[in-house]
Amino acid sequence: MAVKTTFSTDHLKNILSYYSLGELEYAYPITSGTVQTNYFMKTTTDKLVFRYYENRTKESVCFEINLINYLKDKNFPCPTPLCNHYGQYIGIYHDKPYVLFHFIEGEHIDNPTYNQKKQFIRKVAELHNITKGYKSDLIQYRLNYNVEQCEKLARESAEKINTLNAQEKLKWYIYQLNQLKLPCSLPKGICHSDFHFTNVLYQNDKFKALIDFDDANYTFLAFDLVCLIEPFKTSFDWDTWEKFSLEENVFDISNAKKIVLEYSNYRPLNKSEKVHLFDLIKFSILIDCIWYFERGNVNDFFEKRKIDYLDKLGRDNFYRELFR
Repeated sequence: MAVKTTFSTDHLKNILSYYSLGELEYAYPITSGTVQTNYFMKTTTDKLVFRYYENRTKESVCFEINLINYLKDKNFPCPTPLCNHYGQYIGIYHDKPYVLFHFIEGEHIDNPTYNQKKQFIRKVAELHNITKGYKSDLIQYRLNYNVEQCEKLARESAEKINTLNAQEKLKWYIYQLNQLKLPCSLPKGICHSDFHFTNVLYQNDKFKALIDFDDANYTFLAFDLVCLIEPFKTSFDWDTWEKFSLEENVFDISNAKKIVLEYSNYRPLNKSEKVHLFDLIKFSILIDCIWYFERGNVNDFFEKRKIDYLDKLGRDNFYRELFR
């Protein structure tokens, strides 16, 4: 992740003194990513990852650690948080929380093979089977993906940007939220919500671990499946979409179908999830729109174009092509 706070060797040695993890030999920042600060640490007895949460409350981090420990108890491959001398997983440095994790050996693969993708899809389904019954009193401290939260964040973004374009985009955004059909029959649970390739580890061609639960939250279980599907062609992206006309076919339904079938081998979708997967894809696009609210003109921008293409295809046609 991005390094937003610099830690000297002495700082890290001081933090390490609260643990029984050996003496620090060397450390260096992990520079990939955009949100939290991470350091790799090599001690005389172990390899560690020090994670400093730049924008999370202690309660939010506690939710994450409790979830990870729950997953570890269920033998799900994920990071192992470490306790300090006081039996606590979370420390505080300059009023911000941090956690030490065991370093997991493995590699990030930008373009995994078909076999590696299948392994990952299976693990995502297994994750959902575990978390669909997970309960936590700390859910309120996470950014849970739901319609109400999306409208709130969109209003905040529009107010912060404070332009006519942002206000017009907000009107479009709220209208699109109101078009979604997300019935109560859609099962909910904890989703990981960030399947960037840097959050998946492989070793010797085998899936090793899913890491970085910083965005994990309580939402529709199929939200993670939507993130896996991404039904649009890879050539259609945020920096290429303007090259495509509205008449072009920008979908890769055959690949999406393969992913859904593989996932369903381990967690079959109920009827409601199948029918409303169309709406959940729109929902995920609208969540992305929040993070890039300032980008593009309200008359035509990347997220709007994606929803326009979906509307042109239609919910019924999408369902038929994906499930029949």
